[in-house]
Amino acid sequence: MNEKKGFNPLRIVAMLLMGYYCLSSLVALFWVAYTSFKTNAEFFASTWSLPAVLRWSNYSYAWANAEIGHYFLNTTYITVLSTCGSLVVAAMAAYVLARVVFPFRQFAFYLFLAAMMVPPMLYLFPLFVQMRHMHMTNSRLGLIVLYIATGLPFSIFVLTGFFKTLPTEMEEAALIDGASPLKTFWMIMLPLAKPGLITVSIFNFINFWNEFFWSLILLRTGKLYTLARGLQTLFWNMSTESRWTELFAGLVIVMLPLMIVFLLLQDRITEGLTVGAVKG
Repeated sequence: MNEKKGFNPLRIVAMLLMGYYCLSSLVALFWVAYTSFKTNAEFFASTWSLPAVLRWSNYSYAWANAEIGHYFLNTTYITVLSTCGSLVVAAMAAYVLARVVFPFRQFAFYLFLAAMMVPPMLYLFPLFVQMRHMHMTNSRLGLIVLYIATGLPFSIFVLTGFFKTLPTEMEEAALIDGASPLKTFWMIMLPLAKPGLITVSIFNFINFWNEFFWSLILLRTGKLYTLARGLQTLFWNMSTESRWTELFAGLVIVMLPLMIVFLLLQDRITEGLTVGAVKG
């Protein structure tokens, strides 16, 4: 028998706060978007007014003259390789933690969980020294390796729970048919874990795309800058030149890929997290 839900003031307050947050975020996005089409004179004359004419030259200036296009390609290259590398390593580690019984298995899993709670500032200096000794500072490869390593704890946490939800019957059938553990993993279990893999990929893609701290520490050459690192330089340059609308155009270019990815795959994110949470 369904009971009527009573008045819950905390629920009302939570919904109001979420509504306020969503509305303020949409207003900010809309403001950045239409400001990117204004002239600098229009921007300084009235911050909130709409542009008289859509000024597409702001985008061409930000892409070419402000080197947003170069930063965009760098970020795409680093983010895609980091996401793929982190996904492959995390999937193999999570499968072993979820399916293979060995001593200290639970301890190893908790060790990855503990890594999620350690702030980067605690291991900044020793990691930088180690990266320098390996000649991986000021290089795309060094940043990719670091992104893969930092993305592993969360990826393993999510995928381990997801692999635990998959039935064991298919593995047993593959074993009877003579399939090796490696073939069983690649041909059977990995395709079954597709929702979880997509969820982890999206989260890692967004995190790597927006990452600023490690790119600030490791990258010194302008031609290697990612978007987050390049935007910092762009902000100082354009603020001194009073080219604010071109800066907003650069911000839109940075945000657009993430918005497209999230809008297209938001159902997959919910599906992957829900399945892992409910069955795990």
